[in-house]
Parts: sequence; C-alpha cells; structure tokens
Amino acid sequence: MADTKTPAAQHGSDPDAPAPNAVGLGDIVGAYLAKVRGGDLGSLPAILGLVVLVVVFSALKPERFPSQFNVANLLNQSAAIVVLSMGLVFVLLLGEIDLSAGYTGGTAAAVTGVVMTEKGWPWIPSLMACLLTGAVIGLVIGMLVARLGIPSFVVTLAFFLGLQGVMLVIIGEGGTIAYRNDVILKLNNDPMPVWLGWTFALVGLAAYALLTWRTDTRRRKAGLESQPVLLWGIKTAGLVILVVAFVAYLSMERSPNAELKSIKGVPLVVALVVALLIVLSYVLSRTAWGRHIYAVGGNTEAARRSGINVFRVKLTCFVMCSTMAAFAGLLIASRNNSVSPTTGGSTTLLFAVGAAVIGGTSLFGGKGRVADAVIGGIVIAVIANGMGLMRQSTGNVYIITGLVLLVAASVDAISRRQAAASGRV
Repeated sequence: MADTKTPAAQHGSDPDAPAPNAVGLGDIVGAYLAKVRGGDLGSLPAILGLVVLVVVFSALKPERFPSQFNVANLLNQSAAIVVLSMGLVFVLLLGEIDLSAGYTGGTAAAVTGVVMTEKGWPWIPSLMACLLTGAVIGLVIGMLVARLGIPSFVVTLAFFLGLQGVMLVIIGEGGTIAYRNDVILKLNNDPMPVWLGWTFALVGLAAYALLTWRTDTRRRKAGLESQPVLLWGIKTAGLVILVVAFVAYLSMERSPNAELKSIKGVPLVVALVVALLIVLSYVLSRTAWGRHIYAVGGNTEAARRSGINVFRVKLTCFVMCSTMAAFAGLLIASRNNSVSPTTGGSTTLLFAVGAAVIGGTSLFGGKGRVADAVIGGIVIAVIANGMGLMRQSTGNVYIITGLVLLVAASVDAISRRQAAASGRV
C-alpha cells in the first residue's frame, strides 16, 4: 500500500509550521532564549566572561595584552592546561574526579626524558613511551575505581602522593632532565610556517562547512530534527570570520628583533589542540562509547539496567584521562625545555579542573563537552596573563581565578535546578 502521508507528516512536524529553510532569525533567537531560560546555558557564561576579560585587559594594557607576541605566548602557556582539562572532561562526565592527573603528566614526561635524553631514543618511540605510561596509570586507577568500587577521590589522592615519589625516584630530588630533541621542543614553543597555518585553516573551514551541511541534509531527509539552514549559515560565517582573523593576526611579524630572528605564524600547539578537539568531540558525540559515557554519568543504575557495560565505560574514561594527562605533561616539559619533580604539580591540576568547570562541564556528571575545556582553559590563561601584565601579585591571581571558578560552579548548580524545574532533566 502506498504511503499517503504528506511530507510534513512524514517528518513528524506540524503541517502548518514553516519548512526548515523558512525559519527566520527571530525564530532561531527565540528558540535559543527559551533553551537558556530552561537552564541549558552551555558555554555561554564562559564565552561572555572571556569577552569581558579580553576587553578589560585590552583597555588597561592596549600596547601589550592584544599584541601578536602576547597572544601567541598566551596560547602556548595555556596549551598544557587545556589538554589536561580535555582528558578530565571524560572523568567529570561520569561524576568522578582524578586528582592525580597533573602528576600523571609529570611522571610520563619524566619517563620520556629518561628514554629520549639518557637512552637516546628517537622522538616517536619516546612519545609512545609517554602515552603508554599515562595509559597504564589510568588502567590501574580505573580498575581500582570501577572493579573494586573504591571512591575515585581516594584512589587518585593516593596516586597524587605516590606519583610524586615516583618522579623523585626517576629524576632525583632537586634534579632535572633536559629535553634535547628538536621535534619535542618545537611542540609548545615554535610557530607553524605561515603557509601551513593558512592551509590548515582553509581546509578545516571547508571540511566543517561540508560535513555539517551533509549531516543536516541527511537528518532532514530522514525526518529527524536538524538545525535550520539560516542557523547553519550564521555559525559557518561566524567561524570563518573568527578563524581567518585569528590566522591573519598571528601571521604578522611579532619578533621584538625581526632582523635577527623572524617570528610569525600560528603556534604549532594550536593545531595539535584543535586536532584533539575535533577527534575527542567526534568520539563523545558520534560514537556509542560517547553516548554511554553520558548515560553512565546521568544515571549509572539506569545505564546498567539498559545493558551498558558500566565497568568498561569507567575504565576506558580513566585510561583516556591519564593518556591525555601524559601528553599535557609532555607539553609542559616541551615549554620548559626540561622535566623536574615539580612538573605537573603546584596549581596545574586545579587550573585544569577549573578550566573544565568554568567552560561548562558539570561536576555532577552527565553534562559537558571537550570544547568546554578549551574555553575554560583560555579564560584561566587570560586571567593569569592579563594580571601578570598589570604586575598583580600571584595571590591576587589565585583569588580572582578562585572567584571565577566559584561563580561557574554556582551557575552550573542554578542551571541544573532550573532545568529540573522546567522538565529538561
């Protein structure tokens, strides 16, 4: 029998409603405001805070803060915190915590220093040793948490203490291991060639536009909910303007003494962070494993009853977190040209957790994105960088960062209550 449904009925929509292509700007704004009123703020508070901070510091230090040299330096400074925070997002989505992530990165960087500097390994095997060290640490933590049921706070606190001892054994108290491999040292110090930066930017923008267009088209054909074409156009145009302006700005000469050494181009570490952002975002939003992570974080018992292997999800999230921490430790050592017993210590972990929460990841689990870590990490870096240029004390930087984190946690709690009241959760 032939299907006599109208196109509107086939797509499960109101026959009198406008077609997706006919949705206007007012409808898009209205839908977004309704979502915000319902408690779904996403990264909006962090983005608004970042804009305010940039405007304020640019007005107070117009000759230094917005300069190409400082912007590039700020990105290099924030890269390790951002990568560490990306890994922590996977654990935070479960409603768990990893207090040892900073020293996991330091331990992995120490192992890398030993095999690369003292044993003479090439950079690729050294990098693999770094990541494998992080994965093994994450595997042990995950087994203790997921299999034995020990609270993650207790397990990772024990590793927080134990890994400091491991680093002292490897490096020696008060010692350092220099990094001498040019490839590793360039990771978080050197810019890309200008032509390469533009190539990555244009190819990435074209890929984004094409893939999002194809995804929306397929969803519309399948009768699923998709974003209006106008909204796709606004997002794509906004991203193009932002990326092109960013690459063009950093492609200018920024060396204090260009006659001796020219410095221009997007920092290499930016490309690494963007690549990780794309891959990890895809994993969380487009794979069964990613959906299971959100399900376990939202309601562990309901996830278990629905057939999800909760043990496997928790184990793999801790492995992912520690592996990302290992790479973050390598970036810290690359930036400092060496690894010491303090690598990954001090405020590294606190800033990484703060970055995820400030960006919009919930400490209650089940809500967050990898992009939150990037936004929050930049917010923290801007605070530290801007106040440093204003010659503020370290104490004041900590106070302001703590207040921003407290505000972010309060916004998260209020938005969850609002969402529950509106029936969104």
